[in-house]
Amino acid sequence: METAVLPITFDRTGLSDDVLKRLYLNMLRPRLIEEKMLILLRQGKISKWFSGIGQEAISVGATLSLEQDEIIFPMHRNLGVFTSRQVPLERLFAQWQGKMSGFTKGRDRSFHFGTLEYGIVGMISHLGPQLSLSAGVALACKLKKEAKISLAFTGEGGTSQGEFHEALNVAAVWQLPVIFIVENNGYGLSTPTNEQYKCAQISDRGKGYGMRSMTIDGNNILEVYRTITTLASELRATPEPVLIECMTFRQRGHEEASGTKYVPEELMSYWKERDPVNNFEAYLLASDIVDQQFIQEEKHKIKSEINHALRVAEKDSHPTASLAQETKDVYAPIVEKTILPRTRNKESMRFIDALAQAHDLALERHSNLVLMGQDIADYGGVFKITDGLMDKYGRHRVRNTPLCESAIVGIGLGLSFKGMKSMIEMQFADFVTCGFNQIINNLAKTHYRWGANANVVIRMPCGGGVGAGPFHSQTNEAWFFKTPGLKIVYPSNPADAKGLFLASIEDPNPVLFFEHKALYRKVTDEVYTEYYTTEIGKASIVSDGTDATIITYGLGVHWAKEIASQLDASIEIIDLRSLCPLDYEAIAKSVIKTHRVLILHEDTLAGGIGGEISAYISEHLFKHLDAPVVRVGSLDTPFPFAKALEEQFLANAQLKGKLEMLLSY
Repeated sequence: METAVLPITFDRTGLSDDVLKRLYLNMLRPRLIEEKMLILLRQGKISKWFSGIGQEAISVGATLSLEQDEIIFPMHRNLGVFTSRQVPLERLFAQWQGKMSGFTKGRDRSFHFGTLEYGIVGMISHLGPQLSLSAGVALACKLKKEAKISLAFTGEGGTSQGEFHEALNVAAVWQLPVIFIVENNGYGLSTPTNEQYKCAQISDRGKGYGMRSMTIDGNNILEVYRTITTLASELRATPEPVLIECMTFRQRGHEEASGTKYVPEELMSYWKERDPVNNFEAYLLASDIVDQQFIQEEKHKIKSEINHALRVAEKDSHPTASLAQETKDVYAPIVEKTILPRTRNKESMRFIDALAQAHDLALERHSNLVLMGQDIADYGGVFKITDGLMDKYGRHRVRNTPLCESAIVGIGLGLSFKGMKSMIEMQFADFVTCGFNQIINNLAKTHYRWGANANVVIRMPCGGGVGAGPFHSQTNEAWFFKTPGLKIVYPSNPADAKGLFLASIEDPNPVLFFEHKALYRKVTDEVYTEYYTTEIGKASIVSDGTDATIITYGLGVHWAKEIASQLDASIEIIDLRSLCPLDYEAIAKSVIKTHRVLILHEDTLAGGIGGEISAYISEHLFKHLDAPVVRVGSLDTPFPFAKALEEQFLANAQLKGKLEMLLSY
């Protein structure tokens, strides 16, 4: 058989006619769907479209190279991933129209969703974070000895983001079985590659991470399929990451509204000649593998499928606003809330000892739990909470991490997709800023958006009073308090520290676990020696009183106890313990009882959690108040270092005077 002279050279060595037909039909399907979607976009039946026309070979070739249960992380131009995984078209169409039978109940659009049933986790708009999620899935595959891989897509623009570098670095250090595909289509929206990076090829960056990398023709379906099939087989046997740069081009705008006026006409013409679908179709015709009748019959079948699926989606309902349903889906449901200790044995423990024991018991109980953090393995962590755990449970479960906070949080979420749990230690709570995007936009929103759990606990050593200065002393819980989907706990004593930590590990939702450094070796308590949990969302009454209530948490509890002991008044102290969810019932009960309220926290006053609690009391309990609600927080300045400045900064410097003012009102 004689093949036609085409801009793309196809080498079918070792591939049967059936494989070639399968590759062609799987490219044809997303092409025909896209052509239909562009019509619907003009008709106003879908709101936005990111076209992948011209890039189908990468999505299809990569997907068909993998095993069906290997998880793929596509972007907004990878329709071929979804169609090649046989995601029902009627559900895809419903998703794009914001209807109930889509994958997000109308809460997100286009390809911003995942469906683990089909082994797909879609993107968020920030692009880079999904690379870390794929590394997390790869880590789970490696830990479970599953001989599986994961695969993630990004664009050439996404390689400029920090997450790209963090994800590749961690994957290389840990030798994770993950393929990172960069679809280099020449433009990040309208920004050409010469304004994105200086190296000759993006694949050159792989050398810097010590990983294999290569550049291939992303419009050659056989080259893509053969390359990834071979690599996937190798990585299943010998885990390691690989970076593949696929040279390609999108024939339409970044999204339809942006157009393509910024693309030189000759460049557009060049790439149209290299159209992956048209070229492969011509090759199959010239090689007598298919004929025109076959092509027309298959196109008719696919178009009929599309039209049928559209009719089904058209009949589907748009979401009906339901307050109960919306709030319910923010968090994954919890099956078991409280675990009691098997015996009543107690020992005197410091705060730090209770936390250390909690980690030990959590690892013992949950074989799917992985601890990750800087210096937590051999060194035992900077506060020695994880000391000895690596020797007991192995380096694979107690893992030192590079200085890549964002990637590690993303890896934790990736582990969750494979049914695992993770605890991530921020060496200091201040450093969480480096992982902010993953926490706010991935961990917090995943269950609400498409129903997957984010079974991740992030430990946050925090707080002042230890002369640590601006970058090791902040109590930054308020940064996260306003983000639906996160849970926040902040214990004040060893018994609660242990119980709340273990409850956090049990919880299928993301939990930020704040622990005050000044309490580690200062506070001692009688603590149950066995495994138990303390229910998240329930405050405790530290002391009963009738004259006024102090609502506080963390180190504030100890400040409150000290001041209350100095005054001739009956002070009720509420230890919130959990900040999200808040125990409004306990707050209301105490306000109704004492009629005077002071809210105390170490965080700066402006924008602190005290403002929200004060607003709640003023709105719902105003008639029970005999005095204005008083807030006490630290100064609205950065955290200072020098002892005198720190003492002036901290909230307890104002506490006594504010409490006396409240009592005398």
